[in-house]
Amino acid sequence: MRKGREWLNRNVLGTGLVSLLSDASHEMVTALLPIFITLGTALGGLGANAAVLGMIEGLSDGLSSATKPISGYLSDKTKRRKPWMVFGYLATAVLLPAIAFIHNVAELAILRMSAWAGRGMRGPPRDALLSDSVEPKHYGKAFGLHRAMDSMGAIIGPVLVFLLLPVFGIRDTMLVAFIPGALSVIVVIFLIKEVKVRSTATKALGFRTSIKSLPMKFRHLLAAQAVFGVGNFANVLFVLAALDILTPSLGAVAAASVAVGLYALLNVTYAFVSFPVGVLADRFPKSLLLGIGYLFNALACLILSLWTENTVLIGLAFVIVGLQLAFTDTTEGALAAEILPKSVSGTGFGALQFIDGIGDLISSTLVGILWVVFSPMIGLLYSAILSVIAFALIMWLMRAPISPKGQQDSLRTPLSIE
Repeated sequence: MRKGREWLNRNVLGTGLVSLLSDASHEMVTALLPIFITLGTALGGLGANAAVLGMIEGLSDGLSSATKPISGYLSDKTKRRKPWMVFGYLATAVLLPAIAFIHNVAELAILRMSAWAGRGMRGPPRDALLSDSVEPKHYGKAFGLHRAMDSMGAIIGPVLVFLLLPVFGIRDTMLVAFIPGALSVIVVIFLIKEVKVRSTATKALGFRTSIKSLPMKFRHLLAAQAVFGVGNFANVLFVLAALDILTPSLGAVAAASVAVGLYALLNVTYAFVSFPVGVLADRFPKSLLLGIGYLFNALACLILSLWTENTVLIGLAFVIVGLQLAFTDTTEGALAAEILPKSVSGTGFGALQFIDGIGDLISSTLVGILWVVFSPMIGLLYSAILSVIAFALIMWLMRAPISPKGQQDSLRTPLSIE
């Protein structure tokens, strides 16, 4: 492509569209899994319990996290991002809707874990390709648009389930999820193009050497994200908090409806704020905006820890969680792209997403224990404290400006897209 091209190119649009379609597909299946697992066999379900769901989800998330550094490294070694993306998106597109055909928990576990391994496989190469496809001054906008479209898919999926479930039933609705999944694979194959990036690196590094070669500034980012991650629990616990707070006054059914509505509000906020945050990230220090995201999480936890039935305050907390997601998800990707040399960008994104995934697993487990053993307020305060510590840490570790030559071994061609 011509030098100085606009940032909104086919790869930026393609990665956003493929994430929207793929998220709509797997969110359809994910939304149905709790019902499918616990529903009696006579009604088409598996007749299992919530503990089985938790175990399968935990194992799937762990396997997904484990594949991310590997796929990122392989995309660096082969200097090809697209094949790993095709493999990952194809795995989720085929394996998740195939759950509609299974009849026992063991089959479910195999399909879910395999699909999530594919989901982990596609992430780092995709983010590396996204950073390959734009000039550094546009990283914020590119990652912001991607996160906005990704979160729109997370909204569309449950809406489709709401509309289709009464008509088709559980298993057939899962099969419908194959359509957006298949479209996501088509987008990767025909719209997304490889980017030639000329590097001063003379040979491909081994995996351990590649990890060790990550810049110190990037390791600082990993440290801050690790601290934040072990306090930043799954959003489903925010929903549970709202449900527990509102049930005494509204009743179980009404409280559940309000809680689901609040979760939708969270996702809508996330979707619509991500791109504006990306624009800000191209004008202001990305580390500062990431730190602000950490503080948003602390504020939301503090508001909910008041355990008040004031629906305005609860709604405000969910909006703030949406802001936290927009700030952290957009700016961590853009900041990583700004720091990482091109020869190890896939490895770096894999390491970052691995840290995020392990943090989610640890934080949700710890907060769940604090929630049950002590009280929900203790779990919320724990998360708020870790978020403030992470803010202080990233402000300290990232205080030195990133060199304009931060991508030291990246000599672009200029960004020629095949």
